Amino acid sequence: MTAIGWLQCVLYVLILLAITKPLGIFLCQVLDPAAKTFLDKPLKPIERLFYAILRVDPLQEQGWKQYGVAMLVFSLVSLIFTYGVLRLQPVLPWHGNVDQLSDQNPITKDLAFNTAASFTTNTNWQNYGGENTMSYFSQMVGLASHNFWSAAIGICIAAVIVRGISRDRGGTVGNFWADLIRLTLYLLLPICIVFATFLVSQGIIQNFHPYLTVPTLEQASNTQTIPMGPVASQVAIKMLGTNGGGYFNANAAFPYENPTPLSNFVQMLSIFAIPSALTYYLGRMVKNQAHGWAVWAAMAILFLGGFTICYWAEARGNPIMYQSGVHAGDGNMEGKEVRFGIANSALFATITTDASCGAVNSMHESFTPLGGMIPMINIQLGEIVFGGVGAGLYGMLVFVVLAIFIAGLMVGRTPEYLGKKIESYDVKMASLAVLILIFDILGFTAWACVSSWGGGAPVGPGGIPGSNATQLNNIGPHGFSELLYAYSSCTGNNGSAFAGLSGNIPWLNNTLAISMLCGRFLMIVPIMAMAGNLGKKKLIPISAGTFPVWGGTFVVLLIGTILIVGALTFFPALSLGPIVEHYLMLHAQTF
Repeated sequence: MTAIGWLQCVLYVLILLAITKPLGIFLCQVLDPAAKTFLDKPLKPIERLFYAILRVDPLQEQGWKQYGVAMLVFSLVSLIFTYGVLRLQPVLPWHGNVDQLSDQNPITKDLAFNTAASFTTNTNWQNYGGENTMSYFSQMVGLASHNFWSAAIGICIAAVIVRGISRDRGGTVGNFWADLIRLTLYLLLPICIVFATFLVSQGIIQNFHPYLTVPTLEQASNTQTIPMGPVASQVAIKMLGTNGGGYFNANAAFPYENPTPLSNFVQMLSIFAIPSALTYYLGRMVKNQAHGWAVWAAMAILFLGGFTICYWAEARGNPIMYQSGVHAGDGNMEGKEVRFGIANSALFATITTDASCGAVNSMHESFTPLGGMIPMINIQLGEIVFGGVGAGLYGMLVFVVLAIFIAGLMVGRTPEYLGKKIESYDVKMASLAVLILIFDILGFTAWACVSSWGGGAPVGPGGIPGSNATQLNNIGPHGFSELLYAYSSCTGNNGSAFAGLSGNIPWLNNTLAISMLCGRFLMIVPIMAMAGNLGKKKLIPISAGTFPVWGGTFVVLLIGTILIVGALTFFPALSLGPIVEHYLMLHAQTF
C-alpha cells in the first residue's frame, strides 16, 4: 500500500469534515419552513407558487401516518409516470439518438418496470446500457427527475425521525410537501447547478447534439459512434443525490462522465457531503452536538476500516500471479482505469457502497475476492456508513436504538435515548427494519440460486450455481457472489453490480424490482412508525444513570452492534462466495 493512497483518503476525510458543519446548518434552515435562507429572494416566489398549485399550507404539519401516505402516494404516481415515459419513448420528443442504436426500443414491460422502480427507490440499478437505450427525453424527464425526488424523500424521512426524537410530546412530524419542495428548490437544485458547471469545466459534455460517427484511429475506413447528450447535469444530481445511475453504461469509468482525477475526487466528495451534514443536523436538532459528532465518528471509523481492507486486497493482487511472474505493475489493475489507479478505485468503491450511490469508476466484478467483498458488506450493513442522502442517517438511527436497548439490558435499566424511553414498540420497529433487509437479500438470493431464471439450476455442491448456469458469466463461488451482490444492491437501494450477471430477463427484472421496492418502502414504514411513537413521548431530564450517547464508549458500542447484527448475519452467505473464492485463489484454482 502506497503513501499516496492514504494521503488521498486523509485529505478526503479532512475536506468532508470541513464542509459538514456549514452544510448541516443550511440543512437546519431548509428543513424549517419558517426559517430564512440566503436563497429566499430568488426562490421564495417559486416555493409559494408550488404551495398554491398543490393547495398546501407549509406550516400545517402532519402525523407520521399522513406524512407516510403522502410520501407513498407521491412515489407511486412518479413510478407510474416514469414507466409511461419509458414505454412511450419512441413517440416522445428527443428520441432520435436511440433510434439509430438501440435494440431495446421500445423498452420491454419488465425492463421498464425494473427501471421505474429502480429510480423511484433511489437505487438506479440499470439492466440496460444508458447511451444505447435511453433517449434524451427519458434521461432528463423520466430518470433525472427521480434523482431529485428520491434523494429529497430520503432526507425527508431522516428529518421525520430526528423530529420524533427531538420533540416533546409532539403529535406531528412535519409536512411532506413542504419538505419535498424546499429540499429540491433550496438544496439540491442550487448545488447541482454549481456542480454541473464545474463538471463541464473538467470536460464532461452537456449538449443535445446527435451522436457522432467518426473514423477510428486504427483505420480511416472504419467508423465508431461517439454518444452525446446532456451529461453534466445528470452526473451532478447522480452523485449529490447518491443515485448512481450512469448516463453511460460504463458509469464513472467513462471519460465523458468522469474525465480527470479532480472530477473523480469532487464526485466522491459530493456522495458523502449531504449524509455527513445530516449528522450535524441531528446534533443541532436534539440539542446535543456531541451526539451528532459521535455518530459521525462511528461512520468515519467504519469507512476507514472498509477502505483499508479493500485497498490492501487490491494493492496485494493475486499472489499466485506474482509467484508465476505473470503480472504487470503492482496490484490488481483488472477492471480499473489507469488514470485513477488502485487507490482511487478502492476509495471510490468503498464510498459508493457505504452510501446508497452505486456509481462506479471501476468494475467491482474484477476486484479480488476480499476486495469485492467489502462493497458487498457495506451494502449489507444497510449503507449506514454516511449512507445515502437521508437513508444513511435513518438507517444508522435504527442501530442507535438497538445499541441503546442492548446497553439498557446490560445494566438493568429502562433504556433512554436523549430523554426518550426506548420501549418494546420502538425496538420491534427497529428490529423489523433490520429483518426486512436480511430476509429480502437472503430470500431472493436463495430463490435465484435454485431457479433456472437466476442462473442457478442445476446447482453444484452446497447449492452454488453449477456449470449450466444461464444468466451468470461465472460458475462456483463467484457466480454465487454475482447473485448475492445483485439482491444486496437492489434491496439496499445501491445499484452497483457484479457485472457478470445478465439481468435483463423478465424474472430477474421483476424480482430485482420487487426487492428494490421492499428495501425502500417496507423499511421506511416501520422507521416512520418508530419516529411517530418517539415523538409522542415526554422528554425526561438526563440523569446520572442515563447512558451517554456521546464519547468513545458509545461509539464502540454502536460499531459493535452494527458489526454483530449486520455483518455476522451475512457471514454464512459470504463464506459461500468471496471468502471461499479467496482460498481458491490462493490455491491457484481461480483467477
